[in-house]
Amino acid sequence: MPMADVQATRSALLGLADERTLMKQGYAFLDEKRMLLATDMLSRLKAHETLAADFEKRFMDAREALKKGVARHGLDGLEVYPAPDTVSFAPETSAGQFLGVRLLDGAAPQLQEPAGAPRPPVDPSPEAADTAAAFAALLPLLFAIAVEVGNLERLAREYKRTERRARSLENVLLPEVEETMRMIEGHLESADQEDAIRTRFIGSPE
Repeated sequence: MPMADVQATRSALLGLADERTLMKQGYAFLDEKRMLLATDMLSRLKAHETLAADFEKRFMDAREALKKGVARHGLDGLEVYPAPDTVSFAPETSAGQFLGVRLLDGAAPQLQEPAGAPRPPVDPSPEAADTAAAFAALLPLLFAIAVEVGNLERLAREYKRTERRARSLENVLLPEVEETMRMIEGHLESADQEDAIRTRFIGSPE
């Protein structure tokens, strides 16, 4: 708010004072909002780390199962083993709002047995069945991780947007208003002094 755009009057000074008050209230709101966003992100980040650690463990177990399956059937034999029915894997999510950010919540159900009779394997074995089950068990975890990653990305975008607005108020807009107020106050003070001097000279005897 440059000085050239504002008249140096008391009414302008009062208007700027009101504007400064609103800006400070806006900054306080944005500051609280970014703190709440940061707190929620930290909580979700911990949940994501827990899910990621669980996935890493299960993935290592699946790799071990795969090694046993390959040792039993060979890679070619394992590749033609019937895959689990993933059609029944139908995750459901519900959407909510947190400080204006759309967040998803939901847990993926475990794979269900297919309605029809599954295609029987040519050479069934516990090793092959364990391999299929181990990798199928990763799907619910991958779904949960994807939900949390999406939530974290949306929260991070909103945090950055809030941070920019708060910094703009704190470092640009508020200083400009306060500087303009100081300039107006200085101008009004000079005008008052000139009026006082003029009154003194006019009222003094010849």
